[in-house]
Amino acid sequence: MSTINWSELFPTKLSAIIFILYIALFVNQGIIITWSQNKGEYDYNIVIVVLMTEVLKLVISAVLYCKENSLASLANEVFKHKRVLLLYMVPSSLYCLYNNLSFVNLAAFDPPTYFLLLQLRVVVTGIIFQLVFKQKLSTKQWLSLVLLTLGCMIKHLNLDYENSLIKSNFQLNINIVFIFIQTICSCLAGVYNEYLLKGEGANVNIFVQNVFMYLDSILCNIAVLFIQGNFLEAFNNSGSHIFMDPKVLLIMFNNAAIGVITSFFLKNLNSIVKTFASALELVFTALFCWLFFGIPIYLNTAIAITIVSYAVILYSQNPVQNVRSKTHDVTNTEQIQEFIPKRDSQIV
Repeated sequence: MSTINWSELFPTKLSAIIFILYIALFVNQGIIITWSQNKGEYDYNIVIVVLMTEVLKLVISAVLYCKENSLASLANEVFKHKRVLLLYMVPSSLYCLYNNLSFVNLAAFDPPTYFLLLQLRVVVTGIIFQLVFKQKLSTKQWLSLVLLTLGCMIKHLNLDYENSLIKSNFQLNINIVFIFIQTICSCLAGVYNEYLLKGEGANVNIFVQNVFMYLDSILCNIAVLFIQGNFLEAFNNSGSHIFMDPKVLLIMFNNAAIGVITSFFLKNLNSIVKTFASALELVFTALFCWLFFGIPIYLNTAIAITIVSYAVILYSQNPVQNVRSKTHDVTNTEQIQEFIPKRDSQIV
């Protein structure tokens, strides 16, 4: 592996602080949601919590835009780019499903296992890019993807021989399906975001795009409540939990903070450092869950985390990239530098 140049990874003290906050918030996400459970179940409506979190994100994005612009300007931008607002319904619906499945999957898996299995999105992304953009993966890329898959498999070696093997496999298959759906949602939403940013939404302010995302996400979550057939009942029964339960408030504010810090992270750092953060999240999640919840760190867990962390770092040295065609190449260096943080900051 190449020697790590720490001065390039963290060019300023601010970038190091952002790096630490980024990891802390994502580790908190799994821990707080697990803490809010009551014997593997939730005493609140998870769709309502996701909905209120999107409302909070919308307010934050609007405030950040209005720091340098007027509220009337924001309204004009929304009306002017209403087609882009409509197109954002696709990634918003995918992220809506992703956010709701995070609660479902954290009820089925402990946080270390959950975050470890989410690294499968690297595999899914590699496959999607190879199929959609017709790019062949290099040997190093395939090696990292194979190691990543191997690490996730090792994590689920059955070390408890007293339990029924058939029962364990059945539960595992059902839960893995949900994890796979969640990773697919994340990857497809990211690819579609890139399409919007390079095409229809290329000239739209980043905070306005976030407003589009969260407006559509709110509509998607409301639609989910209507599909469940308990829209009014959900609000009546969960109001006190949302506004008075400290655990639920922590979940909402922590998830909203993740959206903000991710934008700052990718503007001050880069996607390669993000992969290092993902690897460290696995380690710290396992450690804190052992301290707070008594979730043991078995040998297979330690081996799996080590393999997955190495695979993520190996992959970061030669990541899959969607290379634009020559007819759409950006020749101006300033435009390229401006595009990169805008593209990545949407993946929240």
